[in-house]
Amino acid sequence: MRYCTKCVMPDTKPGIVLDERGYCNACRSREVKGTINWQERAEQLDSIVADIKAAKKPFYDAVIPVSGGKDSWFQAMKLADHYGLKVLCVTLGSHMPTTEGIANLNNMIKDLNVDHMKITIKPSVFRKIRQKCFLRQGEPNWAEHCAMFSSVVNVALIYEVPLVVWGEDIAFEFGGLQHDVSKPSALGINKSDLIKEKTIHYWLDDDVSERDIFFYKYPDYELLEEAGIQSIYLGHYLWWDGRKNYEAVAKRGFVGRSKVPFSGDRLNYDNIDEKLCEINIWFKYLKFGFWRVTDQCCYDIWNDRLSRDDAIDIVNHFTDQFPQEYFQDFLRFHMITEEQFWETVDKFRNKDIWEMIDGKWRLKYPLKHQG
Repeated sequence: MRYCTKCVMPDTKPGIVLDERGYCNACRSREVKGTINWQERAEQLDSIVADIKAAKKPFYDAVIPVSGGKDSWFQAMKLADHYGLKVLCVTLGSHMPTTEGIANLNNMIKDLNVDHMKITIKPSVFRKIRQKCFLRQGEPNWAEHCAMFSSVVNVALIYEVPLVVWGEDIAFEFGGLQHDVSKPSALGINKSDLIKEKTIHYWLDDDVSERDIFFYKYPDYELLEEAGIQSIYLGHYLWWDGRKNYEAVAKRGFVGRSKVPFSGDRLNYDNIDEKLCEINIWFKYLKFGFWRVTDQCCYDIWNDRLSRDDAIDIVNHFTDQFPQEYFQDFLRFHMITEEQFWETVDKFRNKDIWEMIDGKWRLKYPLKHQG
């Protein structure tokens, strides 16, 4: 387990390769971003928008997934306000939203000239799939990502909407399994690092049947191409910065988390719209030796807001904290006991990077200052 010499990302993250300088994929992406002609990229987006408007579709010009988070609000604001598109915002309803998430979604709908659709997938089916994803894969939010990607694209297909707009390409921005170059098309988002090669059919059994999973099934690529549907990453055309997105929407009514600090979290505006994601993020710590605060610090290093030395101190202060705030909510929703939870923790803890010292699990290769 080695750490990037530019940021603090470990090479245990899937897909991360340190180069001869010790730089990770995301740090190399940051260098690439500095060489991109962003004016040219913006003109490419202008051209896409012009073609969409010229098509004069009967219902909407673009579908945008929104959650009550800062980035999706920014996406909707950009497409509706700046580009003047007829936007349909689609929310995959959270079964355990936070107070802030509810408020921000309502504030966004009031603020922007958009229509909004909420899809509520059957809670009992969602619970069963999430439980399987947690117990067998240690990744409960796989179910949510699968349903979100699929439902939004299905809505575009049903309503004949020619454009689907996502935020950033996570493999390029954060480093991952897929690629080291930014790509404009997001048609393959159902095979991104969040989904990989699994489909919803992997989880079918006596508890979950084919009739339960329409909004979990991604349409065939050929069908989308025949319908003329484009799916793009807005971050391919505009310099993507989550902090600046937050600052932009905060002026329009976005509210941060009221109770701070949160365990393992140095920010009050990141991933605050629902309760079930906390444990999912923490499981990265078991598997790869890092989680939320490392991601947050790396992001600020990449955007020249934080030094590596300061990031090391911050990570070491926060990273060993367990996300206790919504732990009982997580257990209740998934209908599992604490004993089952900790058995699953032990199952997915990576013993190659963890060791037991004086009755406590500790990383074998902790993050340290150089020299």
